[in-house]
Amino acid sequence: MKKILSIFATSALLVACGSSKSSVNDLATANPISTSINLSAVTDDKAPVIINPGRFTEEVVTYRLPKVVQGTYSVSDFGKYVDDFKAFDYNGKEMTVVKENTNTWTIANAKELDKIEYMVNDTFDQEVSGGIGGDVPFSPAGTNIEPDNYVLNLHGFIGYFDSLKNAQYTLDVTAPANFERTSALETRNTTSSSDGTQITTSYFAPRYFDITDNPMMYGKLDVEEFMVGDIKIVLSVYSPNKVHSAASMKETVYKMMEAQKAYLGDVNSTPRYDIYLYLSDGTEKAPKGFGALEHHTSTVVVLGENSSKEQLAASMTDVVAHEFFHIVTPLSVHSEDVHYFDYNDPTFSKHLWMYEGVTEYFAQHFQIYEGLVDADTYYATMNQKIQVSKNMDDSMSFTTMSENVLEEPYATNYYNVYMKGALIGMCIDILMREESDGNRSMLSLMKELSAKYGKEKPFVDDNIIAEITEMTYPSVGEFLNTHVVGGTPIDYSKFFEKVGLTFGEKRVPTSYIQSGSGFIFGANQEKGEIFFSEGVKNNSFWADQGVMPNDIIKTVNGEALTMQNAQAMLGAMYQWKEGDDIKVVLERDGEEVVVEAKLVPSFTTSRSIIEAENATDAQINTRKAWLKG
Repeated sequence: MKKILSIFATSALLVACGSSKSSVNDLATANPISTSINLSAVTDDKAPVIINPGRFTEEVVTYRLPKVVQGTYSVSDFGKYVDDFKAFDYNGKEMTVVKENTNTWTIANAKELDKIEYMVNDTFDQEVSGGIGGDVPFSPAGTNIEPDNYVLNLHGFIGYFDSLKNAQYTLDVTAPANFERTSALETRNTTSSSDGTQITTSYFAPRYFDITDNPMMYGKLDVEEFMVGDIKIVLSVYSPNKVHSAASMKETVYKMMEAQKAYLGDVNSTPRYDIYLYLSDGTEKAPKGFGALEHHTSTVVVLGENSSKEQLAASMTDVVAHEFFHIVTPLSVHSEDVHYFDYNDPTFSKHLWMYEGVTEYFAQHFQIYEGLVDADTYYATMNQKIQVSKNMDDSMSFTTMSENVLEEPYATNYYNVYMKGALIGMCIDILMREESDGNRSMLSLMKELSAKYGKEKPFVDDNIIAEITEMTYPSVGEFLNTHVVGGTPIDYSKFFEKVGLTFGEKRVPTSYIQSGSGFIFGANQEKGEIFFSEGVKNNSFWADQGVMPNDIIKTVNGEALTMQNAQAMLGAMYQWKEGDDIKVVLERDGEEVVVEAKLVPSFTTSRSIIEAENATDAQINTRKAWLKG
């Protein structure tokens, strides 16, 4: 599912805080639905699409683009990016089309329907709010149409006919011959134009799900292919200003995925895994929703181009690891709502705690388990999740939130699946280690569930907690019913006590936009002002510069800070590096205050997770089993 890069998802709060069955499937031709996208014929930033479904014997057919796509848990309405929708009969005459709603078109006298044509606009250059639910699709689920780069999340270009989602598809993509092109879809053929300037690649998809599950990237890309064990990794990078390359990131991805494979052990994986990385340069038409969206054998990632090599490596490890671990859940372990997903009238499973929460837990836990980070770093990560989760509705039933995730107040609490959801996974992991003398874990449970179900066999949503309880221990069932189904907040100290950990005050490094209590900014939306909050007193860099709570930030390095550009500018401040010179102009009680300084490391005092001095041997052994196996 989509992984939102936490720093940007949280900073955004400053600025805002089965289709019906019919006989069509039987009466349409058995030939694949033929589709095409011509990237060499883009006009006004729109790409032409042609759909040839074969001959219908039905009087009326319905064509749709997705309202919601799997893994996003928000409305995308890809139909609103379609213009000039036309249908033609076998004589080339335009037919009458009725647009039923944003995403749906019906065509009468469908026996005469030969083809559909329309233009598709992209979503990246229409983002204004970070692409996190609301105005536009989440960026990694979106599309890009630019002269040198095309992000082809195919659900944004290709739709389906009701009851024909299981029909086969062919897709021809035409593009300039000098473009790199990467896709895990089966390639059937490649042809060149007579003058050699264009190449058309023909792909095959067994059903509509495979269209939505296999994104592509075309353009002036940097591509590296390498093996991690028996998996071929294809890393495609678009860096508009050539700040980063696939070659410079290869070692990070290799090391990360090698550790992930070791962590997963005998879990079935995939022979090929594609990573499509778009690096946003922060310009007006660049994507703003940083994070990733997973697919069965690939992930689309959007991150900031202005990141340092080290910052980008850390983000890739965090974000891409999360997406790769989705091969466990929901790709192998999922409910009927996921398996029989309806793109226009979806129902949602109750178990986001597992799909997103446990996946995020694995994405963090494997790093300590495989030695990529030390214990203190891991404790700090989990402690940050505790602190962020406390700022959300800590008494909300996770199963109720999950099942109603498109509605309020649940939609605004979705982000908690990456915070409290991961902590739920941690608590179950500790419980299972304790109950089994260190021999069983959250990962071993998910392996057992994968063996019981797998990609083609969904579980019954209402039964899975009882099944997990039967497969594990009464304490696990009690925890799930109390803290996941029920709304009782988790007392994490009780679980840390089992592994000889406790909470204590500790001086730790922090960024220039955070302190131990979270972000150090507030916003007055009425006046359009961003100001330092009380938390600034616990950020050593700003405190040493004499910055005080309620100081209004007027400019940062000569650029005015506004409600409109706050996310981008605060994100840039997060990337600040030691040794940089900065100038920030503040307003305090109507007077101008100027801060000019060279950046030095910043620290904060926070309530941290520390190892208890009086831990028993049993607690220490359970901790070792939890952290290292």
